[in-house]
Amino acid sequence: MLITFKSKASADVIMFGEPAQRLIELLGKDASSHAKGIVTVDQLPGAIARLQAAIAEDKAQQQAAREAEAQADVEADPEQRGMAAPVGLAQRAWPLLDMLQTAQREGVPVVWGV
Repeated sequence: MLITFKSKASADVIMFGEPAQRLIELLGKDASSHAKGIVTVDQLPGAIARLQAAIAEDKAQQQAAREAEAQADVEADPEQRGMAAPVGLAQRAWPLLDMLQTAQREGVPVVWGV
């Protein structure tokens, strides 16, 4: 399943269902009714702040994991490097965060499922 986020302020952002549902929850919306939704202009600052906080937390956790590997002198799994590395929240969320910030500047909402 694909979820398409839309705004008059920018190009569409298309995501697979599970990662999109997680981001919808981070925006403070009910992901169980992910078929349709909106982040109104008034809700954009809060949604942006929540998404930025989640990204910062994810980056801190990734850094802590890298430091723990370095301290334990454990070599990283070669299956988890380069193009095979897992995609982090910051990478998944960046296009949506950019859309939200652009929508806020232009004073338009962000919708999905319409």
